Amino acid sequence: MDAPKGGQSVDYHYLLCSSTDDPSSTRKWEEVLVDDPDLIIEDIDFSDKYLALIVREGKKVQLCSVGLPLPFGKGPLKLRKLDLQYLSLPKHVCQISPGPNYDFFSSVTRFIISSPVMPDAVVDYELATGRWNIIQPQNMLHDRTRILYGKNSMSISMESSNSKHSNPVNANFEDDHLWNDLSEFYACEQYEVPSIHGLFIPLTIVFSRNNRTQARKPGILHGHGAYGESLDKRWRSELKSLLDRGWVVTYADVRGGGGFSKKWHNDGRCTEKHNSINDYISCAKFLIANDIVHENKLAGWGYSAGGLLVASAINSSPDLFRAAVLKVPFLDPTNTLLYPIFPLIAADYEEFGYAWDPDDFLAIREYSPYDNIRKDVLYPAVLVTSSFNTRFGVWEAAKWVARVQDLSIYDPKRPILLNLTTDLVEENRYLQSKESALEATFLIKMMES
Repeated sequence: MDAPKGGQSVDYHYLLCSSTDDPSSTRKWEEVLVDDPDLIIEDIDFSDKYLALIVREGKKVQLCSVGLPLPFGKGPLKLRKLDLQYLSLPKHVCQISPGPNYDFFSSVTRFIISSPVMPDAVVDYELATGRWNIIQPQNMLHDRTRILYGKNSMSISMESSNSKHSNPVNANFEDDHLWNDLSEFYACEQYEVPSIHGLFIPLTIVFSRNNRTQARKPGILHGHGAYGESLDKRWRSELKSLLDRGWVVTYADVRGGGGFSKKWHNDGRCTEKHNSINDYISCAKFLIANDIVHENKLAGWGYSAGGLLVASAINSSPDLFRAAVLKVPFLDPTNTLLYPIFPLIAADYEEFGYAWDPDDFLAIREYSPYDNIRKDVLYPAVLVTSSFNTRFGVWEAAKWVARVQDLSIYDPKRPILLNLTTDLVEENRYLQSKESALEATFLIKMMES
């Protein structure tokens, strides 16, 4: 969907072409679809008889199919003019990814469906009828959650485990148990948070229905806002323990990230990086002002470039946060971007700026977490985790922690901690679980102290 149009970069353009019959020997191509700002194509998969499309309508992601052949030879078509068949999806879908569809002559197409309140579902769709089939085995998480909340699900469990349900096209599917959907226990709500320049930032909130009215709720605010990548809002089982303890888990889709348009990305990168940070701070203030999270119990969470986002927000508004977790964070962009011997790629310079350019250098210094640590200010408790095998140097985490400890006001109830590993955590399931347990323990301890 990032193809240029007429040689020019545009907000969104999915280039789909078909060859035309031409008397000359030169093959000619024509575009098949007209761009529609209200129905944007995210991805397409083919079979010999059907076209499967992942589309975004506003902020809602949908899945649909179209029969082939399309009416070629009449110029580009509007997608809405075609006979779109919308396929069934569970509630609160945040991401749809194509599966390994290798058989071109099969009408069955596989997708991975993700939601903040549902473990990922690998689903086969029969494009001819719209019926669907969950391929993964029955997930026991749903039944264990019902037991935790004291609800009897024996009959539902036996029925759903014996039939991986299918449903006709365009049906209004209500029984989310068959999707392993956990919305019976965890609510998912969407908000639009006002930020600078009159824009509204999408904020997703997940919490336990049993603890909806609980006072003094702690919360965690996730953010990324870089490389035009969509924030990962998929269900994460390691956060279930926090949800069951009454925590609110939130996700801020700040500028610089993906899922909307190229302008959304461009407005949060390079010299405009401060927009991402202001958006994140706006979401934090919104959570506290609306009593969604208690004013002294908000934690920030950022991974990689998201660590830069959260650390910069802490520098700007340290009083907003009680704690923060920074995973393999990018904390010293000024020095790292100045020395090309470090393991960076072209996308890093395009995202954060070219440090040898005077304007970019000043912009980088303005948002750099390491260069803007405040002196004699009480910082929140921070856990920084890094590895010797990550792309962003482990020294960035070490020097940032050392400088915060040196300059900020010391408080034993707000420690600045550094956890280093020599192994690549992302490739080791045991280390992932161990690190997730450490993060949860740290957050719970800091909120209780």
